[in-house]
Amino acid sequence: MDLQPVPYPLAKWLSDKVLAGALLLLLSPVFAVVYVAMALDMLFARRDRGPWLYRERRISSGREFDLLKFRAIRGDALERQSGAEAHARLLEADPGNLTWAGRRILKPWYLDELPQLFNVLRGDLSLVGPRPWPPSMVGDQVAAGYDYRNRVMAGWTGPAQVQKGITEPAGYTELDLGYVEACRTWSGARLVRHDLGILWQTVRVLARGEGLQY
Repeated sequence: MDLQPVPYPLAKWLSDKVLAGALLLLLSPVFAVVYVAMALDMLFARRDRGPWLYRERRISSGREFDLLKFRAIRGDALERQSGAEAHARLLEADPGNLTWAGRRILKPWYLDELPQLFNVLRGDLSLVGPRPWPPSMVGDQVAAGYDYRNRVMAGWTGPAQVQKGITEPAGYTELDLGYVEACRTWSGARLVRHDLGILWQTVRVLARGEGLQY
């Protein structure tokens, strides 16, 4: 098994920091709308009250970190998961587990993922790369022969996230492996140009509201 780390070029590192900071400034009105929506939701719906942010342990370059999300899940649903590995996606499949803001605002436009821009600034994530998975899922993938999530910087978005309609895990893995190979073999400048294309596709997906619908 190849345990060599996948390069994280200086050009990609610099673009991550600059673009993440610029996106935080550009999207500050969106952050404000989310905060207002969540505040009103918690004001009028007692069962939706709780912390603003939700944290999950994820893997990036073989290291565990706290992935940040706006909380879209009700507190009682999170309590039922207490003691198990946190994985919001499993709870989000049932709309009854979501807050009003989660159902109507956060999930349809993926706005719950915006705090991960701070993960990028902190060095936990790149803007583009394979999405970070929980430790148990990474372990299962390694057992199946794919160790790249232990070797490459995970991403806020990635080539798999802008390809709507993929249902088979193998399809996501193939796209991830293609990106990992690009990180290994391309120059930093070429990789940054590729990342910019994926980021633009991500913006289009967000603008179309192609997230979870209830």
